[in-house]
This record gives sequence, C-alpha cells and structure tokens, in this order.
Amino acid sequence: MKRLLLFVIMSSCVIGVIAQQKEPVDYADPLLGTSESRWMLNPGATMPFGMVQLAPDNQGGVWKSGYEYTLNNIGGFSHIHSWTMAGLSVMPTVGALNTHRGPADGPTTGWTTGYRSRIYKETEKASPGYYGVKLMNGDITTELTSTTRAGFFRFSIPGEEDLHILLDLDIPFENTAEILDAKFTKVSDREIEGYSKQKWSWNEYIVHFVVRFNKPIESFGGWKDNQNIKEVNEVAGKGRMGAFANFKTTTNDVLLMQSAISLVSIEDARLNLETEMNPFNWNFDAVKDNAKKVWNTLLSKIQVEGGTETDKKKFYSNLYRSYVARTTWSDVNGKYVDVNEKIRQTKPDSPIYGSDALWNTFWNLNQLWSLVNPDLTNNWVRSLLEIYNTGGWLPKGPAGIEYSGIMEASHEIPLIVGAYQKGIRNFDAENAFKAMLHQQTTPGVVTPEGGFAGNKFFDSYMKLGYVPTEEGQVSNTLEYAYDDWCVSQMAKALGRKTEYEQFIKRAGNYKNVFDTATKYIRMKHRDGSWVKEWNPYCCTSFSGPGYLEGNAWQYSFFNPHDVQGILNLMGKDEFNDRLEEGFKKSTKFNFNAEGDLYDRVPINHGNQPNMQAAWLFNYSGKPWLTQNYTREIMNRYYGSTPLHGWLGDEDEGQMGAWYVMAAMGLFETDGGASVKPFYEIGSPIFEKITIALDPAYYSGKSFTIEAHNVSDKNRYIQSATLDGKVLNKPWFYHAELVDGGSLVLEMGPEPNMNWGSKPGDAPPSMSTPAGSKRSKK
Repeated sequence: MKRLLLFVIMSSCVIGVIAQQKEPVDYADPLLGTSESRWMLNPGATMPFGMVQLAPDNQGGVWKSGYEYTLNNIGGFSHIHSWTMAGLSVMPTVGALNTHRGPADGPTTGWTTGYRSRIYKETEKASPGYYGVKLMNGDITTELTSTTRAGFFRFSIPGEEDLHILLDLDIPFENTAEILDAKFTKVSDREIEGYSKQKWSWNEYIVHFVVRFNKPIESFGGWKDNQNIKEVNEVAGKGRMGAFANFKTTTNDVLLMQSAISLVSIEDARLNLETEMNPFNWNFDAVKDNAKKVWNTLLSKIQVEGGTETDKKKFYSNLYRSYVARTTWSDVNGKYVDVNEKIRQTKPDSPIYGSDALWNTFWNLNQLWSLVNPDLTNNWVRSLLEIYNTGGWLPKGPAGIEYSGIMEASHEIPLIVGAYQKGIRNFDAENAFKAMLHQQTTPGVVTPEGGFAGNKFFDSYMKLGYVPTEEGQVSNTLEYAYDDWCVSQMAKALGRKTEYEQFIKRAGNYKNVFDTATKYIRMKHRDGSWVKEWNPYCCTSFSGPGYLEGNAWQYSFFNPHDVQGILNLMGKDEFNDRLEEGFKKSTKFNFNAEGDLYDRVPINHGNQPNMQAAWLFNYSGKPWLTQNYTREIMNRYYGSTPLHGWLGDEDEGQMGAWYVMAAMGLFETDGGASVKPFYEIGSPIFEKITIALDPAYYSGKSFTIEAHNVSDKNRYIQSATLDGKVLNKPWFYHAELVDGGSLVLEMGPEPNMNWGSKPGDAPPSMSTPAGSKRSKK
C-alpha cells in the first residue's frame, strides 16, 4: 500500500512537471472549433496575418465552406483562405491520373468521384504553423508548414508509385471565384510558375505563384474542363483548369515542394519564395520549428498561471485565432496592388493588410491587439492610411485591397483613434484625422469595380440626424453616431475645438431614434413618425430596413460611447430588469441565437452587435452581474473541442479576442477611443496573468492581474487594489496598466454588492447621470 501511495505521489509530481514545461504554443489547438467554421478559420499552417494560409479543404461551394472536421476526406490543400479569396490548391495522388476533384459528400474512388481522398483521421495533427495527415489514396502522409508568404509541403510515399502533384485553380468555397484567365509554365525540371486571374462579385485579383520541387519532374501537363493535356510545357485557359507534375517514387520516398504567391507578379512570388525559404535550405523541420517559435513568442506575451489545462487550451487557442484569419497582401519588397489595380511601393516593414470588415472589432480585436501587440496595431493603422492615400477612402475591410462595402459604418475609425489615444502613434496623425473627416462628412460612393467606399445612406443621416427606414437600417444611425464620437475624441486630443464640437453633437444622434414611449431604438420614417408595424424582438435584416444582424432589443443597448445616455433615457431599473431578463432567458441557449432566433435568445454572443452586453452592468450599478455573466459566456458559449469551439460565427478572430480579454477580466465598451482610455473589470479565470508591455510603445515592464482564491465558484470580486492602492471602482485607466504594476482582486463565492456599485463608480460615458451638468468626456 505504501509503495502504491508513493507511486501515485511520484506520478503526480511528474505530471505536474510536464505540465509546467508546456509553453503557450503547446496549448494552442488549430483544430479547436473547426466544425461549422468559416472559410477563413481552419486547422492549416499559417503565420500571424499570413499571406499563405495552407489548409485542407473538404467541402464544396457552400456557406462555412473549406474545412469541416466531421468529414473524413480532403479534396486539396489550398494556399489562400482570406475572405472572398482563394488560390492554388495542391493535391498528391497515385496510380491512374484523375484531374476531377469529386463531390464533398460522395465516395472517394473512381474517375467519376475524382481525386478526393479519404484520410486516416487518427493521423491528423495540427499545431500553430503545421498540419499533417495521412491520405488513404496511396497512404501518402502530407505535411504542411509555412512562412508568411511561402508554403512548404512534405509528401511521404511508402511504395513505388506513379505520383501526381495536382495544381488546381478551380476551388469551391464560400465565394467561389470565376477563373477569367490562367497559365502554368514549366520553367525547368524542378520549377513551375503561373498566374490565375479570378473574380467574385466586385473582387477581381490575380494570384501569381511559383512552385518548386527538390527532385526533377518526370513529365508535366494539365487540364481544361474534362480534357487532359500531356507532355507539354505550358497550359493556358480559363474556367475549370489546372496542371500536374508527375514523379516516379521509390520505397519510403519523400518529395518536398515549396511554393509562394503574390498579387503583384510572378517575379515577386519568386522573390517571396527565395527570400523566405532559401535560408532554410529545404529543411522542412526547420521551417516548422521557426513557425512554432514565432507563434510562441507572440502567445507568450500573455503568461497565465493557475486554472485548468482546459482553461489554458481555450485561452491560448482563442489568442491564436485572433491572429490567423486576416491577411498580409504586400510582398517582401513592399510592393502591393492598390484599389485601382496599380502596383504601389511601400516600406517592406509596413505591410498592407486585407480582411473582412472591421465591424465592431472595437469590442474584441482592437483592444487585444493594442494591448498585447501595439506594433501590429500601428501596422494596421498605417495600412488603412496607405489605402486612403491611394484610393481616397478609408476601407471598411480591404478584401484583397479592394473597397468591399461589406457591413455598415466605418469602424476602422475607432481602431485608428484608439491607437492614437493609447500612444501608438507611428503614423501621420493629421493625415489620419483628414481621412476620418472625409469619411464622416462625405456620402459613400460605388467604386468602379462595383464595391462601395464610405458610408451608405449618409446624406440623409447628415441632414436628418438619423437614417430613415425608407433607405436603410435604423441601426446605422447608432453606428454612425459612435464613429462621430470617435472623431470628436481625436479632435479633442489634437486640439481641434471646432471639429470636436461638431462631432460631439453628432455623437448624440442616437437619441433621434430612441422612442421614449416604448423605451426602444425604433425604426423611423423620413417625416419623423415612428414605424407602426413593429416588434422589438424581430425585424432583423442584413440589408434594408430594420436592424443589421440584430433587433431593437439588442440595439437599444448598442451605444458604446454613451451607456449612461441610454441609462438616462431608459431608466436604471428598466435597463437592469430588461438586461437581466435577457441573460436569464438566453442562458439555456448558451447565448447563441442559432438560426437568428432573436425572440428566443436576446443575448446573442454569436454575433457582433451584442458582445458588450455582459459588461453593461458595470455602468448600471450591478458589477457583480458583469462578473457572473462574463463567466457564464466563457463557460457555455466557448468550448475546447473541434466540435465546440464557438457556437456562432467566429468572424476572423473576433470571438477569440473577446474570450482572451474576458478571461483576463478586462474590456473596453467604448472601444478604447476616449482621450483617456480605460478598462472595465470582470472576473478573470486565472490566479495570475502577466502581460508583457512592449518597450517601443509602452513601459517595457509587465502588468499582472492576480485573482486570489479564484475558481469557477469564486467568481465574484470582494475587494481590489491597483498598484497597492485600494480600488473601489470597476474600471481603471489604460495609462495605469501600460506603466506597469498590478491589479489584485480578492475573489469569493458570493457577490459583494457594495464594491463598484455606488453612485459615481461607473466607468466614464459621454453623458453623466440624469441631473448632472458636466460631461465626463
């Protein structure tokens, strides 16, 4: 019995040591949440904001296409997984040549079903910068790793085979592109180059590529539609087409392939390849290790102690997701293609980024990036301003460096303003202010390629002070007013009094669509009358009248810059009662309105307009409910498996970034854009969190958040100190964090209703409580 007890104790010690030796990168799992995920989120090999995002694709051209964890087949490994963009799929096959991919849900043998291969699911592995799996077709172990702009494939083939490496351009995804013109050229016995000009809706772009092998190509050819073309050095055409390189393998053979892309030219693709891959001299493991090191350096900027292994897995996986779905589109030499299809030159160390819209990223990505990676935030601002300088407008989210027009308002503005207010200022602030003034004083326009720049329905907004239901969503009024407030704060910081007064007045336009009789944000006609046929739980619409991806109940709480203003209009009791009822009703649905059933799930964390809801109790005198419900969302909405990572639309890292901030117990309802930015306090899940502060922008010291006696049960703050001084308010200034120091929280199982709940304890808002004369902002 004593020996058994000693064995158990020693085993526990060994397990503890192993756990301590794990690095942050070891907790990040790219497979987490890859069932029902978007095209931009997959288990592939990529670097932070990578141009190349090598990943397996196993679905057709459907919503949430790309990789689906529950499908045990793969139809190719493609290079680009950016919003509305794809490019160059690679697939190894053996035996008879088959150039037809085949259906995602069909059998995977025979010509009619294509080259798609089933996989040995137990062999599938993924870690930041790496993906590997064994294909049943030929038992080929296929491994992927990458640098920022170049990919590396390792194919391990057990037997003597006729091996074909298929390069397919016709890639089905959420926004399947039309191939307008394409060409493959075999330039030597080890290298292939080419391009694919493709278009989806307004987004037209050219993917240039260079592919090289460590062994000579035995023969080369391609296909157009269903016709194979063999023994040629060039294949050109449009539509469904691709190329193949054939090899003879020996027993236990390994074929290595490197590739790179560019939107600029084949020459730049080759330069990207040579610059980023040549230093590794065909050493796959060295590239893999480099990717791991880069990711670990980034993830290690936040160190956590305590909590469970599952907590750490969720934390670092969500942190990882916050940096993988947006794309670098400038080459190693700084060249890029602007919105007018002109080749431009910028500084190589100041990349140009592409993405979906920055819609409501002020509640997640903006605050995470600016805290942990102010250098990347600064790069984002410089990228946005470069696009403004060459195109005349700030982009909402430059897909392939195009004006997409996706989503509403211009929420790139809070990203820029928040950066400036936090001291991230390695950009031309006057030019940034000029760009914002143009954005917020000029009605938007349709761009030549069919996209949209600027704000829709803006002429009416400027004349009436709201967007009438005859033109667009009433919710646009709220979003425009928030951006106006952000401009006012930039004006104030720059000492521009006239512009400050102009935009601080416009920031109150949300009041123009608040119905004091029903106490809801309500649709309004151009003549000033309210829409009569109306229900606060419905009327959601992606475009047109109503509320963008939400409803009146949710948007009545959407006022990032002036929560106190809504409290004044709604009344504190109504505000709290309505919000509490919404949380109680939504808890059993895990805060996710599947199928947009907003009438059943008012707190819909699965979409952007509702992501601040749990933090609003800090403003309404009940901060313990913020502590409780941020925990409930982290526990219920977020999971730790491929089947349950995020229940809603993990929109390019936004859900991940929210989790990271909430797990640290920090948030910025106003997006961090006020002249003196501040953080609201929630319920951190770890005993100790250490944030490394960038010396180039901040103090270079560290800030620690300690939660004594914390557990899932002990989620309530009993007392707090900031840098050793008693803190009785549920917020503190950004300047106090980035100067280094500590926030220490004493946690317990029951709420301390006296902490942070007194009059005057609430975080700053544009308005002050009813009856107060002086504005805080």
